[in-house]
Amino acid sequence: MKRIFKKQVFALLIILMGICKMAVAQDVDLFKSMDEQDKKDKLNQTDYTTAIFKTTRMINGQSIENVGAGVLDVKISHRFTPINAGAKGLWGLDGANMRMGVDYGINSKLMVGVGRTKGGLFDGFAKYKILRQSTGKVTMPISIALSGGVLWNTQKSNTLNNYTDRFNYSGQIIIARKFNDYLSLQVVPTVIHYNSVATSSMPNDYYSVGVGGRIRLTKRVNLTSEYYYRITKQEGYVNCLSVGVDIETGGHVFQFHFSNSADMNDRSFIEETTSKWNVDAVRFGFNIARVFVINKPKEIKL
Repeated sequence: MKRIFKKQVFALLIILMGICKMAVAQDVDLFKSMDEQDKKDKLNQTDYTTAIFKTTRMINGQSIENVGAGVLDVKISHRFTPINAGAKGLWGLDGANMRMGVDYGINSKLMVGVGRTKGGLFDGFAKYKILRQSTGKVTMPISIALSGGVLWNTQKSNTLNNYTDRFNYSGQIIIARKFNDYLSLQVVPTVIHYNSVATSSMPNDYYSVGVGGRIRLTKRVNLTSEYYYRITKQEGYVNCLSVGVDIETGGHVFQFHFSNSADMNDRSFIEETTSKWNVDAVRFGFNIARVFVINKPKEIKL
């Protein structure tokens, strides 16, 4: 009787081992099938790269980023006087140039903005993203955007005789790539057009190339820099270099930086910077960006 019982137990164990082996094989096949399906799904969908830079501007110039559709971005920028003012001038903090502006996202590709700089300079721009860096079904190694701007000078002047002389224009192609979570770079070919120039021998169009980069230091702190090299030279002016630190705090981005330019519109900081980068001319400044959702996009019902 005991022998019969032992045989039954042994046979049952053999059957259970066979079932377990089959179950494990099925699980392996199932996991393999799931992995293959995940790979196919990833290939069938496009994964767009986000947060190439933290804000829509590097420091002075445009970045590749746009604000989202229905989002208003309020910007306040200060450029203080040179730090060589010493303790008497609080290292430049006693005097400042300021720009206030607002940017708005029309849709996921188009944004517009306006601003005013101290002294009566009004600027406006539109930026349109034509390509987005992505992987998956559509693989695109870079992002590309077009930006066009206008500057209106309302200051009193004895040289701006006609109303149209008060306008200048800028055009840019912004080419950017996010290499990983820690490094992003962009190149910005630029043309600045002057409706009015001092002499007939001077060109109306001035060409330059900007380069900018972001290095992530922590989850919310980034080192940012930009440099504009002037291809078309104007005597008495130098290239603009700016270096800053971005600190992200929820809906705010605070940026503290040093630059050799006192201005923040495209024409002035790219083509009309007069101070070289040294202790006698470098300026401390800051940018504050605060976003507000004005028009929440409607949810798409599937």
